[in-house]
Amino acid sequence: MLSQKSRYTIRALQHLADEYRQGPVRLDAIAAAQNIPRKFLTVILSEMVREGLVSSRRGRDGGYELALDPVDIRYGDIIRLTRGSLALVPCASRFAHEHCANCLPESECRLRGLMLTLRDAMARMLDETTLADPIPTEPGIA
Repeated sequence: MLSQKSRYTIRALQHLADEYRQGPVRLDAIAAAQNIPRKFLTVILSEMVREGLVSSRRGRDGGYELALDPVDIRYGDIIRLTRGSLALVPCASRFAHEHCANCLPESECRLRGLMLTLRDAMARMLDETTLADPIPTEPGIA
């Protein structure tokens, strides 16, 4: 499941993608439009500045904007930055692998096999989808 931080980060970056090349967007405007608590948004955007996805400008005409073209920011990368992994269980994580507590040996666990298949399919989709791609609010509806 996506953490609240991941969801807020995605919504904030989607907002900045919608405003790309229109100048800095004020924090209060993002918070209000995306229904994100201001303090939480400050932390999120500061992290995205450190990661190089967002740039910030101080002052009267300041705010936040994407540091990269939306076509260069993939949803998979956003989730990995905020959550650490795309996997739903720790034993299926490619980069943050951990053995699951109270489980079968990995070589015998069919649930792990399913989660590996799911992780790979989800990674393909999320790594092929960028902030520039139109995404409908309901699947199958264009």
